[in-house]
Amino acid sequence: MASSEGEEEAAAEWRGGDGRELFLRGGAELERSVKEAGGRLPAWVGRAGSALRGLEVRGGCAALREPGPALSLLSGLQALALPDCGLGPAGLSSAGRLFPPSLRTLDLSGNALEALPAELGGLLHPNPPGDKKPLLPALRLLNLRRNRLQEMGPGLGQQAPALQELLLGGNRLTALPGGLLPSHTAGPAPFPLLSTLEAAGNQIQHLGPDLARLPALKILDVSDNKLSEIPVELADCPKLKDVNLKGNALKDKRLEKMVNGCQTKSVLEYLRKGKGKPDGAEREEPRKKKRERNRKKADGDEEVGETQKLLLKVLHIAENPAPLVVQASPGVKEVRPYIVCCVVKGMDLSPGNALKRFLSVQTKLHEDVCEKRTVATIATHDLRLVKGPLLYDVRPPDDLKITPLGRKEVKAKDLLRQLQSEAEEQRKQKKRQNISGLHRYLQLLNGKENYPCLVDAEGAVISFPPITNSEKTKLGKTTSELLLEVTSATSLQTCKDIMDTLILKMAELNKSTLENKDGEPGSDHESNDIANPGSVSANCLPLVLEQVRVVDMDGNLKVIYPSKTDLSTVSSLVTVIH
Repeated sequence: MASSEGEEEAAAEWRGGDGRELFLRGGAELERSVKEAGGRLPAWVGRAGSALRGLEVRGGCAALREPGPALSLLSGLQALALPDCGLGPAGLSSAGRLFPPSLRTLDLSGNALEALPAELGGLLHPNPPGDKKPLLPALRLLNLRRNRLQEMGPGLGQQAPALQELLLGGNRLTALPGGLLPSHTAGPAPFPLLSTLEAAGNQIQHLGPDLARLPALKILDVSDNKLSEIPVELADCPKLKDVNLKGNALKDKRLEKMVNGCQTKSVLEYLRKGKGKPDGAEREEPRKKKRERNRKKADGDEEVGETQKLLLKVLHIAENPAPLVVQASPGVKEVRPYIVCCVVKGMDLSPGNALKRFLSVQTKLHEDVCEKRTVATIATHDLRLVKGPLLYDVRPPDDLKITPLGRKEVKAKDLLRQLQSEAEEQRKQKKRQNISGLHRYLQLLNGKENYPCLVDAEGAVISFPPITNSEKTKLGKTTSELLLEVTSATSLQTCKDIMDTLILKMAELNKSTLENKDGEPGSDHESNDIANPGSVSANCLPLVLEQVRVVDMDGNLKVIYPSKTDLSTVSSLVTVIH
């Protein structure tokens, strides 16, 4: 058996430099280590403790049969990826309660799972009597693709109430939602935030009307199954925008033609009219009333009226004569793989302290939702100073040069050395361990061989996450068009959620600025006067969001923001005009 020192030495090769991400690379060394641990994660993994944020097995590990007790020690873990391992047929049966409650994303794709623990939708009751506390309260994405699952139980809805994406493609399911949504019971419906449900390539013969009970569902993919009929109740989903029903032999050939033509709106309208059902016309009115009730419930009983909502207008790629494009190089996958960008036009940062307030909002988001930049980092640029197309790349510390905010051009290696020196001076002067400013984020790059950066068409680095932006694209009082950038090592959905929040805050700030433009100059406070309704509507024009595509080096689309399914996390406060 290998010594503990040997295990730690091997772990140091796999471990992300800052100690917050651990990548176990598939191969003989990992297989041997897992076999020695009895088919479980080696014990030394657990010694990373609460500091570890991400754990991923890359390249698969057939010897890994179950996570094991080491997982329970990672109390701060937010992203766990165990794809293409040996977790089957019931390798998770005893592991359900080992998952840390901090988990946000869980990838168990490509295993041989035939059964799940109750916490992930198994058929047994997930909680002991009287125990109502969810075990996975922060889980947002669950990937169960390419397993052998034949049915799902109700446990997932109880244990993961914040789930937003559920990926079930390539299994052996015969019905949807099946046991995921138990029969109508008292209390709120499960999955109040579930916006994406993907179950392509299964053996689904029955699509249940209970799908209409998912108030936030926007994307449904049940392509390449064995469906012959589509329930008319599907049209009652209050927010459903994208339905993929291709690859099913539908009896209604007119509907099948619409499906093959990707006409989601036409499909839903067709279903609303009850076509294919003899009592369709008689049932349309009750369904219409039900849809209205669902819409009101999904929008929080419309506590915020439409006239009070903030307006956002999306300019789509097809409507934009010169859309901005970001290319992502393969190297970012090993360092900081996820990036989402958006162009915002119509901001007014000129009056009073509007610019200062906006920068304060960004700082607060870094502290809160970005968790001191450990989860994600926000960067904002004056669009007029950005030369596209852009390249999201990685460079060695000696090669990466940037002109940081308020500083002269410097190599990344020297910048970090300067900041480290300044941090030590801060500690000596203040006689305490806590430090402020950029100095707090230095440890996030410890041990990295390459650093992430965003480069413009002239070869200038305009962003060096998670440390700083460039002076070249610095915001000013005359800035009205901004490029927003969110990067993360956690997940793409994390980037999107934080971008949603940033845009909401910008819209709120812009409305406040415009409504109080005639107030006291320099005031940080909103006026208490009731503005003239006509003047408010005239001033509060919608912010315009221009879609930005992120593509790989061959031009294949990786992500576009905002898509039709984005901004769902703030939908009760904004009206999006497409």
